Amino acid sequence: MDALKPGLKGSATLVVGEEHTAPRIGSGRVHVLATPVMINLFEAAALDAIERLLPPGHQSLGTVLNVRHIAATPVGMRVTASAEVVGVEGRTVRFRVEAHDERELIGDGTHERVVVNVAKFDLRVQKKLTRS
Repeated sequence: MDALKPGLKGSATLVVGEEHTAPRIGSGRVHVLATPVMINLFEAAALDAIERLLPPGHQSLGTVLNVRHIAATPVGMRVTASAEVVGVEGRTVRFRVEAHDERELIGDGTHERVVVNVAKFDLRVQKKLTRS
């Protein structure tokens, strides 16, 4: 965890296809990039920034998103999301995120992820299935 520091950066890119549009995702009727897909890109960019630096047996899970989707992106246009670590407190990592299409800023905000031990996390999840 000592390797996680402010300033680490990651990115994720996609070309908007019909499968990424609001009608296909169920988040609207206009055939432009769906907000949930933009959010997925933010999470992928955050993963790109830190996952390779986590100890063996650990991964990060998204816990908080506060984002704006401020411009539409049509099918066929490339979108790139970026994430920069702005703070690390214990197991919590905070990011500033932005997404741009080929013309402009389309979204921005903040994101938090928590680092977990996968084996312990899986045990807690499995316990949910056995509770009556």
